[in-house]
Amino acid sequence: MPDAKTYASKLYHLYRDDAVKQDLARKAQPTDPLPDLVQKAYAILAYDWRETAKSWEENGHTIPPVLLTVCNRTETASRIEHFFNSGDCLISGTQNPKATLRVDSKVLEKAERGESITKDKDYVARLEEIIEASGLPADKKEALLAEKQEDQLRALVDTVGKRGKPGQNLENVISVAMLSEGWDAANVTHIMGLRAFSSQLLCEQVIGRGLRRVAHDMDESGKFIPEYVNVFGVPLSIFQEVGEGGETPPPPKPSVRVEVEPGRNHFEIRWPNIDRVQTVLKPELKMDWSEVEPLTLDPAQTPLNAEIAPALTGIPNLAQVSQIDLEKAVEDFRLQHLIFRAARKLFLSSSDGFEGDKQYLAVQLIRIVEQFLESDKLDIPSLWHQDPVRRRLLFALNMDNVVTHVNRFVSKQNVERLEALFDEQQPIGATSQMRPWLTTKPCRPTERSQISHVVYDSTWEKPVADICEKDESIQAWAKNDHLGFKVRYLWNGSSRNFVPDYLIRLKNGQTLVLEVKGQDSEQNRAKRAAMDTWIKAVNEQGGFGSWCFDTVFDPSQVRDVIGAHSKQSTSA
Repeated sequence: MPDAKTYASKLYHLYRDDAVKQDLARKAQPTDPLPDLVQKAYAILAYDWRETAKSWEENGHTIPPVLLTVCNRTETASRIEHFFNSGDCLISGTQNPKATLRVDSKVLEKAERGESITKDKDYVARLEEIIEASGLPADKKEALLAEKQEDQLRALVDTVGKRGKPGQNLENVISVAMLSEGWDAANVTHIMGLRAFSSQLLCEQVIGRGLRRVAHDMDESGKFIPEYVNVFGVPLSIFQEVGEGGETPPPPKPSVRVEVEPGRNHFEIRWPNIDRVQTVLKPELKMDWSEVEPLTLDPAQTPLNAEIAPALTGIPNLAQVSQIDLEKAVEDFRLQHLIFRAARKLFLSSSDGFEGDKQYLAVQLIRIVEQFLESDKLDIPSLWHQDPVRRRLLFALNMDNVVTHVNRFVSKQNVERLEALFDEQQPIGATSQMRPWLTTKPCRPTERSQISHVVYDSTWEKPVADICEKDESIQAWAKNDHLGFKVRYLWNGSSRNFVPDYLIRLKNGQTLVLEVKGQDSEQNRAKRAAMDTWIKAVNEQGGFGSWCFDTVFDPSQVRDVIGAHSKQSTSA
């Protein structure tokens, strides 16, 4: 299907496709799969490259044609390299690590400036593997292997397609930068563009890499036989039909500045920026309360005060008796501190499989001990000691015994937990961080949001915004427009961004993520599943309050959904 806006083939400007742009514009691991459309585009282009390679070989060429990729960032280049080297490309013959060069732009820039760079061991090994397979004589190969990393890369890049040189056997070159102006490899026959092209000059530069003539044979008319480069993803406009003339453009529409409103910090909504959620096994302490035996604290064995008197020649002077009463020092006996100290001491002295988890498990044991102190499993056979102060002192002075007793009935289990991995550069997002922007769309000022205006992208957004402004159970809200709040989800094998419609902080402490949809689909169900996982991970992680998520398929349901979540109790 063509692009819905321009009706041009999606292969014409691949990076403009929303799914491709979202996936390739993020930080990613080299093993992350490429977007589905990009994989299919590579299958088509790589097939044609393979057929060209066969034709060149049959016609006596000793060097192969080159498939050149110009992409948007180093992470994308690593993913493409892994895509080919791991055999993920559907076309056989394209898995050739010894002929695939990923140009590390940082190393290349250093090389061009004559500067040294810290060696990346994996990248050095890749370069050495390519040099070993370059077909150079042994002495030249040995000399190049002795060079610095940046010099090896420069030698390979500069000699792509040159017979008898280090880069003569390269078939697949993956680069972020445009490579230098003087790069004149004559055997680039296929080009893949996977980046934004903001000017026609960039398009011309990239396509120009494939317009170096290989042969100089003449046809019957005395003209050079035409040679071609097959290009995907580079939108050069000279190949489009451009009409002449036209009407004078209308005057621009008046615009509204949408910004963070000063003096509304109490309406700020914060959220964790999560790159991904992973399931991990973590140890957890379990207590079977039905098996717990009662513990009796005998006040007779726990003195709370002492009478002392001066003694001369071993005989106390009872006329000068004084008393030390711990009840006066009750503030020095903070139970939580004492429980923690006793639990920590227990785990540090144990050797029963808790190694490596001691501090983490000690915190769990503290919670269990606190529950035990409030339970009916603890017996104090003295009404006088039931007084809160004396009871607290009795606990404090017997805390080691209490913790040891509780630990007898505790078992350790491994349970699955969700662990959120945060964005390293910006782990926390907030409405206060939104940059001002201009819009010509219909909008209205807000009163309960930190954002000055809410912009209407569709007719149903107005009634939803009106409800958020008037509903008494809402403390603050914001439409998720230019805020940067997004959740990753997988669809068709590639990572996408789900951008929910609204963030709503309720007066009961919950933050509601609200999505309003006109109709349902499999992709929307995948979004909801990812959002549910995100909510569970954030609530388990703690520190961001209680979060919930809901979807409505009709704006008339918004009040019902908000009302239902407002009645729920929360725990931050």
